[in-house]
Formats: sequence, structure tokens, C-alpha cells
Amino acid sequence: MIRTARIIGLGHNVPARRVGNAEIEASLGLEGGWIEGRTGIRSRFWAEPHDTLSGLATKAGDMALERAGIDRKDIGLLLLATSTPDHLLPPSAPLVAHRLGLERAGAVDLAGACAGFIYALTFADGFVRLYNKPAIVIAANLLSRRINPAERASAVLFADAAGAVVLASSNNPGHGILGGSVAADGSAYGLIHIPAGGSNCPFSDEIDISETRMTIADGREVFIKAVEMMSRCSREALAAAGVTASAVARFVPHQANARIFNAVGKALGIEEKRIVKTIADYGNSSAATIPLSLSITHAAKPIQPGDKLLLAAAGAGLIGGALVVGF
Repeated sequence: MIRTARIIGLGHNVPARRVGNAEIEASLGLEGGWIEGRTGIRSRFWAEPHDTLSGLATKAGDMALERAGIDRKDIGLLLLATSTPDHLLPPSAPLVAHRLGLERAGAVDLAGACAGFIYALTFADGFVRLYNKPAIVIAANLLSRRINPAERASAVLFADAAGAVVLASSNNPGHGILGGSVAADGSAYGLIHIPAGGSNCPFSDEIDISETRMTIADGREVFIKAVEMMSRCSREALAAAGVTASAVARFVPHQANARIFNAVGKALGIEEKRIVKTIADYGNSSAATIPLSLSITHAAKPIQPGDKLLLAAAGAGLIGGALVVGF
């Protein structure tokens, strides 16, 4: 008997504060329309002082579990893909699992930058197949607290959000991950990074606050490498699944920048109407964008049983990947 991992619940959550482009353009001295023209973003959501990463993740996970209609005691694993945990230590996943009432689940953080959800879903799919227990993947970030407001490249892009997916075992070979590909390119390690705060450059009184915030060294190079990595991994995932791009019902890319995922769609031959886009209203919340987009698109127009989805991402590291998922 072939065991697969079926998606049975989706959820998402964003903070209450919506930030339009005009506010950021004014602070950076940019003309109106500058941000949307270069990124496709019109607005994004940013956390209030009382918001926490674990709180955002818990709300998204709760929605996914409610929609899955599953007994929470049955969940065997929670994976939290995040670059902005509540604390450097301990990990945030055990706290999220506790708040969700997952009494018998293991829980761990996964730091995979913008590709974190791709990796977490891959691991969760394997867990469900091996242990025959449901799992939940949550991707969440509070990137507004990592932005350098004086750096245009990052200040216009990043947002706060969470998305969640519940997986359960199935005997249908058309469910779950049908094909995948992951990649890393450490030669581009420094293109997107936070200089201070790690063990190489620990926090100290001498560290300038700007060194603890995100910086993008070369936006053009990020664009080129992200398009190449997402396109290559997508082709490899499709080949592994034995399907063509024309068989993909919806392409759900990481919402890094509209120009990036439009270029990937064009390279794959996927017309614009099949590309799921949430970047205009929600911005770039790193690993959270794919599950957020899945939850939003499913609520607006339900994904049908048997639909094949293509998920792809690339981010800091550089790391990336793509998955073909049967719904």
C-alpha cells in the first residue's frame, strides 16, 4: 500500500496594521508609484508593538487545524519555518504547539529564509508517509522588525504574515508531493544578510543598530539568481513528477517581487492567469508567502481534488526549491 500525504487544511493570518506605499515612499523621499512599479506591491501588513511571531503563527495554525477538522491530539509534528523567532533561544515552535493544544506533537523551528516553507513541507510530507501521523507546517515572519528603514532595497519589500498547512496520510497516489527539487548556491551567500547577531559577529555595545537589520547587497544579482534557481528547480520538479507545465492548475511562487515570479512563469510557459499572486496586498513575508497564498486562493476559488500545484521559492543563502503537489 502506497502512503501519501494529503493537504487537508489551510490557514493564514496577518497583523491588523496595513501600511500603504505612500507612507514608505514619503519616508524615503520617493515619488508616488515608485514601489508598485518596481515590485508589484501596493500595501503590506506590519506588526504592532504587542504582536509576536508565535502569536501570528498560532492564529494561522489554528485556522488550518479548524478547517482540517482533525483531533489535535493526533498531530505528530509541527514545523515552524521562520527567520524571526520570538527569541534566539529557545525555539518558538514548542510554544506555538503548546498554544495550539498539540499535546503529542514534536515541534522545531526551521530557518530556511524565503525557501523555508518548501523545505518544511518536504520534511513534513516525509514524516506523514513514514509515521502515518498528521503534521502541520507553519511559516511565519515579522520582517518589519528586521527592516533597515533607511535602505530602500529592503524597506519597500518586506512584510509580516503567517500561513499554515495541515497534512494527513492518504492512500491516493495522486496526493502530496509528486516531484521536487531543492538547491543551494553558497557563492551568493552575502547577497541578502543580517551582518550582526550571529556567532561570527555577536551582539555587543559597539555594534551599530543598523548592523542587526537586513540588507540586500545587489538587488539585480538577486533577481537574476532567483529567477534562474526557481526556473531550474521547477523544471526538475515537473520532470520528477512526470507532468508538464500545462498540467499545472496553479503556480504558487514565493511572492518576492512581481517581476521575479512573472519571469519564472514566462520561462516555464505558464500563463499569467495560472499564477497565484498576493504580493500586491500582502508584500513579501519570506517563507510565509506560499502558504499564505495557498490559503487565500483556496478561500477565493477552491482548489479542486486532483489539481496539481507547482510551488517554487528562492531566498537568502542562496537556497531554493520547487515542489509539484497533488491536492
